[in-house]
Amino acid sequence: MTHRILIVDDHRDIIRLLHSALDSLEHDFDIIEAPSGEEAFLEVSRSKIDLAVLDYLLPGMSGLELMAKISARNPEAQTILISGSKKRKIRKELREAGAFAFFEKPISLTDFLDAVERSLELERTVLPTEEDDESSDAHKNMSGLLAKFRQNMDAQVIFLLSDQGHVLARAGSLTDSSLEASLLSALMGIFRAGQKVSGYIHQETPLSYHIFPGGDQDILLVPVNHTHALIVAGEELAARKKVLDLTDALMMLKSEVEHVLNAMGVSRPSAEEMNKYLEEEDVPEELIEDEITSGELDALFKQKTKIQTSEIKSFWDDAVDAQQIQEVDADKLSYEQAHQLGLTPEDNT
Repeated sequence: MTHRILIVDDHRDIIRLLHSALDSLEHDFDIIEAPSGEEAFLEVSRSKIDLAVLDYLLPGMSGLELMAKISARNPEAQTILISGSKKRKIRKELREAGAFAFFEKPISLTDFLDAVERSLELERTVLPTEEDDESSDAHKNMSGLLAKFRQNMDAQVIFLLSDQGHVLARAGSLTDSSLEASLLSALMGIFRAGQKVSGYIHQETPLSYHIFPGGDQDILLVPVNHTHALIVAGEELAARKKVLDLTDALMMLKSEVEHVLNAMGVSRPSAEEMNKYLEEEDVPEELIEDEITSGELDALFKQKTKIQTSEIKSFWDDAVDAQQIQEVDADKLSYEQAHQLGLTPEDNT
């Protein structure tokens, strides 16, 4: 079944980006593009669409006005809103407009594509569902373990992730699942930084806990071992009366999760492997040393030579001339570009 998707944005590069991202999915889409609300509504008047991806700020009518017109004419159509506005009032208005999802620019393409699949009730190929995680007995045990914990602790969602950011198991869903990939990616960056600190201070088992209270929901990040972490989200999880019980429960859950990971054939890295990882991540001291010595700086500050306006203008003219960019023909490739793409004949001499 072909699904018709309308993309409306007055920036051509945004349309191309979203169009290309949709083409990467293995679904049958008929994608229509429009640079304004008026042209988009003409398309909707000709035939029905299944999903509208609308920018808020458009020439003529706004994205919200267009959304209302599309809904009146085609009530079954879903809408995804996007905006680059930094005004809190506008962002709040867009979140509460009744669209399936809302994204701020720059857009996380992973989250965007997952929202498209969910809005059209397609098979989810971008982010796994709980059912996708249950491909073996070990995965079923893990999912059941997380689901039981989530129920007992009254959490909204709990994830088990690898240090590469892969979701190995999950129970529940985030309040705003359209931001799942972006949120998990940021949290795993914190996890990896914590593992480096644990390695530097020679912790056999990482014991860092990260708590993010307030906002739409509280979030806890807890390492299971050096390569896996648990992420728990829910309302008031970080409240003083609850957070201590929750951390105690997480300590017990950690050992059970490690047991299931072993059953899945996932082993923790050895001390030698962790040391090698840390060494590879370290920046050599010689690369971060100051290029100018303190003596040279003192000499510079002691100079009292007055710089003339003509000298400043001459400096910038020379700088601009030195940075002249050659015009690029988008329809042509240089020999070097072709060589990098493997399009040049091999040199057999």
